[in-house]
Amino acid sequence: MSKLVLQRERQEAAALERRRQRELQRQSRIFNARVRTIGVDKDALDTQVKERKIQEEAEKARNEELANEMKQNYKIMCMLEERHKNDIRNINKAVSEFQKNLQKPETRREFDLNDPQALKKDRPARVSDDDPRCTVSGLQKFLGEDLNYDQRMKFQKDQLREWSLQQQKDLKNALADQKFADDLHDKYRIALDQKTMEQQQKEEENRRAVCAATKDFNRSQAAELAEKKKLEKYQKMKDDMNEISSLLQGDLLSENPDQAISSFGTHRVITDRWKGMNQDQLRAIRDIQQEQVREKLRQNQEERQVDAEWDRQRIHTARAQLILERHLQRQNREQRRVLDHMNADMSQEQKSKNIYLKEEEYSNYPTDEYFAQFNTSSR
Repeated sequence: MSKLVLQRERQEAAALERRRQRELQRQSRIFNARVRTIGVDKDALDTQVKERKIQEEAEKARNEELANEMKQNYKIMCMLEERHKNDIRNINKAVSEFQKNLQKPETRREFDLNDPQALKKDRPARVSDDDPRCTVSGLQKFLGEDLNYDQRMKFQKDQLREWSLQQQKDLKNALADQKFADDLHDKYRIALDQKTMEQQQKEEENRRAVCAATKDFNRSQAAELAEKKKLEKYQKMKDDMNEISSLLQGDLLSENPDQAISSFGTHRVITDRWKGMNQDQLRAIRDIQQEQVREKLRQNQEERQVDAEWDRQRIHTARAQLILERHLQRQNREQRRVLDHMNADMSQEQKSKNIYLKEEEYSNYPTDEYFAQFNTSSR
């Protein structure tokens, strides 16, 4: 007997433990705001997610296209900037070479004023009679003392010829150097232009292929549209011819009076085919109209009499209503006076009751222990 009791107690304990675990799992699901979903339209949310993904993909494709275009423009800009830098570098190099070769300090006109070796190179005021430094203002050589005139002139001519030949040689060398630098610059610029032209040619070929495909598609669409319009025009012309033939052969244009007779009886007509009434019908309509005019005059006379009677009754009723309103106003003023006294008494009583409730009835406020007993179970 004890074994059965123990087995039953174990089963009850196991069942109680299972219920306790289910209750804990239920509480974790219900009290967790991240897991609990109440009133959520999942289909609408899925649709919004799909639309958002489509929008993001379109935005990503557009951004990639813009990025590729920016990369292409950046490459072209880099090429142009590099070419500009090379041009400036070559120009500066050519200027430096020119200054180095053709603009030496020794060739300047005022170099003798700034020559650091001027004292070492200085000579006496007069070395000989043919000294070219003996000028008139130096008072070292006077008129009639020039004994070496022929040798001096010949020497000067030879010296001038040597200077001229040297300058011509230097000029040829400078021109050759400038031409060599220009040739190098032209070759580099031609190579850079060739690369740019090849890149532009590739872009032009791609653009031309896209335009050709678009043009073929538009041409096929235009041909289909022209064929469709041609068939519609032919069908419309055929329908118009059939309609014209039907109208010419119908009773409408031939003005057949029998066409207005309705199938519901001879006393009824078809309005869109009726050509008008005869004289008897018009005479009967005029007689009926005159009778209606006389009847209308009689009704207007009766209405004027009825309106006069109603006006007299309305004036009498208005006077009675005015007397009644004045009586009701006096009653309302009396009732308002009584009601004001009652409201004052009730207001005093309500104030006394509020003071009692605030000081006597509601003095015991609930504590945290009172609120802690709620929301402890998921049921």
